[in-house]
Amino acid sequence: MSDNTFYSDDPTDKMPPRQPSQPDQQGKLIIGGFQNSSRRPNRRPYQFPPQPPLPEQRVEQPMAYPQRQSVPPYQNQAQSARPVMPVSPGVQGAPGHPYPQPGQTPGAVPPTPGLPPKKIKRPLMRRRGCLISLLVTLVLLIVFVSFAVITLQKVLAFGSAISTQKNALSTQTGYMGTSDRVNILVLGFGGSGHDGAYLTDSMMVMSLLPQSHHTTLISIPRDLWVQVPDNSGNYAKINAVYPYYSNNDANPVVGGDAAARKVSAITGLDIKYWVTINFAGFRDFINAIGGVDVNVPDAFNACYPKNDDASIDASWIEVQFNKGLQHMDGERAIEYARAREPLEVCGKGTSENQAELTDFARSARQQLIIKAALSKIKSIGTWPHLYSALNALQKTIYSNLSLADLTEFALKMDLNTGHRVGLSNQNVLVDAVSSDGQDILLPANDNWQAIKDYVQKQLYN
Repeated sequence: MSDNTFYSDDPTDKMPPRQPSQPDQQGKLIIGGFQNSSRRPNRRPYQFPPQPPLPEQRVEQPMAYPQRQSVPPYQNQAQSARPVMPVSPGVQGAPGHPYPQPGQTPGAVPPTPGLPPKKIKRPLMRRRGCLISLLVTLVLLIVFVSFAVITLQKVLAFGSAISTQKNALSTQTGYMGTSDRVNILVLGFGGSGHDGAYLTDSMMVMSLLPQSHHTTLISIPRDLWVQVPDNSGNYAKINAVYPYYSNNDANPVVGGDAAARKVSAITGLDIKYWVTINFAGFRDFINAIGGVDVNVPDAFNACYPKNDDASIDASWIEVQFNKGLQHMDGERAIEYARAREPLEVCGKGTSENQAELTDFARSARQQLIIKAALSKIKSIGTWPHLYSALNALQKTIYSNLSLADLTEFALKMDLNTGHRVGLSNQNVLVDAVSSDGQDILLPANDNWQAIKDYVQKQLYN
């Protein structure tokens, strides 16, 4: 050790002046030389405790496995050498440490000295999982699109079959965007195989305020005595208007327009739109949707034809309906909607509730059936049956409204709180007998204006 070493651990001691550096005999440059100090000649220099190197000062050590000798052709030799991360006990990446080494997948097996690292299969499995998920998604998308296309084609064909408007998705009215009242006349008839197959024994005006959903149902009695044809001086029951003008359903557009004009003249309502319902097809439609649930308000019994076609079987059966909620199939629902003959007619006793056999009561029951059917259609559980329901409904209804308009009207209409109005001998009509002996209804005091005034006051505003 050189005598120029300065021994001192007192921070107040001044350091001797630095001497110019001189090269030693071996050509080394002496960084700092100090004068000899006589103080504490035997004191060893102060030594600081060893400190661990900072992260950037750690000594690199080779990895346990040999480096690859070859480099890709696109790398030069200077670029081929890659820095090796330091490995220290207790530091992430060290052998035995629970965390993975840099670049190592969690859970991978550490490399064995002298052997290349084992391949990790987990990323491959993940890639396969992503591929399978993608394929499943594509298959589901194809199925959904195919189903939508088939459904759309079927809906368009259905809309063209039931309407005078061949573009099922268009609207010729635009009524839902206004505050104007919209009126639709519903005409129900028995269909082929019945006596008077196209006499509209059920006539009802559905009057709707689209913005508020307020709905008024106005029943028109089939026995109302009117001129047929218009201004001819010849009279018939109003249920004969449709079959007369349509030539027994051969031209439903002419028949529907004529019936709408007649009812509009009687009620004072602006009626441009109409729908015909064939009850024979309606039976099949109700069966297709799995039947309907009807809350019967009043019990009654009546005579009902055993067969729709009297030429096949002219006998009668007794039908009984009890008060309360009942599930009805198509046949039972039609019996409930159309029954009107008292038991005395078929010699089976006396009916318990004659009031339910009037035309007004029948119209109210038909409204309940229509309400139950619409509610069933809106139920998600019915949707799988809609294909078969469309087939049945295609033979049931016809209208001068497009499918889009009919659908929107049905969605806007509120039958739960709708107001029911019936023209009857209890308000503005009186019983009478025609010159040929038919039971008919006429305006009280022959005042047709009184019917219009009554309807206007009863509208749900």
